[in-house]
Amino acid sequence: MDKNYKEELNDLLALTVKAQASDLHISVGHPPILRINGRISPLVRRKVLKSEDSKGLATALMTEEQQKRFYNKKEIDFSYRFEEKARFRVNCFFQSGEISVALRLIPTKIPTLEELNLPPILHQFTHPKQGFVLVTGPSSHGKSTTLASLINEINHNRTDHIVTIEDPIEYVFEDDKCIIDQREVYKDTLSFHRALVATFRQDPDVIMVGEMRDLETMATAISAAETGHLVFATLHTNSSSQTIHRIVDSFPPLQQSQIRAQLASSLLGVISQRLVPRIKGGLIPACEIMIATPAVSSLIRENKIHELPLVIETSAEEGMISLNRNLANLVGKGEVSMRHALDYSFNPSELRNLISK
Repeated sequence: MDKNYKEELNDLLALTVKAQASDLHISVGHPPILRINGRISPLVRRKVLKSEDSKGLATALMTEEQQKRFYNKKEIDFSYRFEEKARFRVNCFFQSGEISVALRLIPTKIPTLEELNLPPILHQFTHPKQGFVLVTGPSSHGKSTTLASLINEINHNRTDHIVTIEDPIEYVFEDDKCIIDQREVYKDTLSFHRALVATFRQDPDVIMVGEMRDLETMATAISAAETGHLVFATLHTNSSSQTIHRIVDSFPPLQQSQIRAQLASSLLGVISQRLVPRIKGGLIPACEIMIATPAVSSLIRENKIHELPLVIETSAEEGMISLNRNLANLVGKGEVSMRHALDYSFNPSELRNLISK
């Protein structure tokens, strides 16, 4: 390892932290690139990276074991601690035969729901003893942070055993009233599914699944929620109805009726979020919140999932929030511009009507 690459890496990580950037990108043919408040910002005063530069910086991030896995699998996820200043979630990958790296800065302090500007109704998902809570949305839109905030609230208010399964571990929890065991895929377990099955022998009260990537993991997570555990998980979906469809459609047709029944009985709610640029700078979450009321559970059980958006829209008194109403509220408060609200809406014409009322 060329010592200069380690020094260059540390310099770039320090700059990322100082600039309060969310991401650092390393790619051949470009200078290092930061993402600040959602916008790409190339470090134009830095040299354009060559093949040996990206390889050297990537190697400086990885252990020997990680390097072997990277060259074998062609991509790798892991976490990286930068001195005592910060932690990063890292993805190294090949593109056009060259090595690229994407680093996501993970704040050392786990923010509260209030600090994240999330709706207060989310507190209610930390109270039940069992059930299934899904946090969904596109990549890089704050799902992991919302999940960490919910888990940490339980940590401060309940006396439970919490097991998290992550790839990689992002936020590091400090035990308060709870015992928290954090397991990292490939480092502490071979897969999400194996780790989730193993939790049944670990006496957990709360289980957090970083991502449900396959049918087996979904099935086991739903079973865990049915059998006395409070389960939190994430999916890359854009809405509550899409989330239910994604889960059900992952199973063979003969199993889908059973899965709908299991979801109807175990689901507590779905939080679908995306981060929208704020007028005064930074990002603010816009959410769709679906709570599993008897009406929602009935629609899931009867395979009338297409009716869920209407129930969400007309159930504000139950604590539900539609994305458009949340966006309209943010525009009304002067937090988000009309243009950005329309960009993030799935039904811009309805949003215009809401804002004009």
